[in-house]
Amino acid sequence: MPIAIAMLAASVLYFMIEPGPVATVEMVTTQFVSQLHVKFVMIAIPLFIFAARVMNEGGVTDLIFNWALTLVGRFRGGMGHVNVVASLIFSGMSGAATADAAGLGLMEIRAMQKRGYDDGFACAITAASATIGPIFPPSIPMILYATLSGASVGALFLGGIIPGVLLALFLMAYVVFISRRRNYPAETIKITVAQWLLMTLRALPALLTPVILLAGIYGGMFTPTEGGAIAAVWAVFVGLVIYRTMGLSRLLVVLVESAEMTAIVAVKIGAAFAFSFIISFEQISQHLTAIMLDFSSSKLMLLLLVNVTFLVLGMVIDTMVLLIVFVPLVIPIAVAFDIDLVHFGVVLILNMMIGLSTPPVGGLLFITSAVSGVPLSKIIPEILPIIGVMILVLILITLVPAIVLFIPGLSAI
Repeated sequence: MPIAIAMLAASVLYFMIEPGPVATVEMVTTQFVSQLHVKFVMIAIPLFIFAARVMNEGGVTDLIFNWALTLVGRFRGGMGHVNVVASLIFSGMSGAATADAAGLGLMEIRAMQKRGYDDGFACAITAASATIGPIFPPSIPMILYATLSGASVGALFLGGIIPGVLLALFLMAYVVFISRRRNYPAETIKITVAQWLLMTLRALPALLTPVILLAGIYGGMFTPTEGGAIAAVWAVFVGLVIYRTMGLSRLLVVLVESAEMTAIVAVKIGAAFAFSFIISFEQISQHLTAIMLDFSSSKLMLLLLVNVTFLVLGMVIDTMVLLIVFVPLVIPIAVAFDIDLVHFGVVLILNMMIGLSTPPVGGLLFITSAVSGVPLSKIIPEILPIIGVMILVLILITLVPAIVLFIPGLSAI
């Protein structure tokens, strides 16, 4: 919220100083309202926020965590693997990195601490695994990117599947590496096949959420926006009917809390749109386009330049601001170089998620520190090599567009 207030204050000051402020205010207001009216896809944002909150409050996080423990806990650094796999599964419901860190974060960190993992490493891998949320579908940042770029939300969702899984595998490989160096243990899992099947059956309603969404979108049965509504209804059905872990009174509280979270996101979006309008009105985008075109002689050069620029900006600027204010500046450049906007979008979003874990502004670092009580001074040294691992994935999907475009290419979305 302080960031949104700062942008609004700067915008108001601009309107007061700029000649013809009334006309300018009318223009930006008309533009913003018309975009909200036309971009039906943005309705999915509060729906996914609500679905994630219901799943979290309905005890689904416990089921996901315990199921992931039986699946990968037996390997070296087992709790670190559980952390990553649980985040991958939860990302199929939440669509937001902060929801993952806040929902599963404390449980994952406490479990790792009890088994002898360093406090800083437990928080760092939790923050890093939470970044899978906006990469693996559904994804709130992808919805916003589609609104700004005109790219297909469905194609973006499908394009994020392989990069999301790839990021999880790279993080798990790092967990193995660090666990061998520090002698972190594997978990002793005493469970029969019948017990595991029973646990899987109990967790199945939660595990099916991303499957239902992706199958429906891939099969053309519903749009991503309608998928948000289906996810919300499914989450309520799971909590009230299947697991019976949530009553109507608690559901009402979750509804109010989701509305509050949506309001915060909406204020950020509104402030960012106003700020973005000023940048466009002052023709800053044209100047930036000219500069990047001067320094870029090929698609690869442009992608590398954009990646470096956004990695630096992500260290000091909020992700929402980057997405709404700065992404529209580079979209025309990508179009000029004939870069696929789905590939470009997934690259940018992964880039911005790395920023969420990068000091000094990395929001996920502050969330994991707040929920665990571990000081940032312990987390930051542990997150830096993990950021290096995430950048390797970023470079890989930048150089090989097929990693992003393979699954969307199989469908007609």
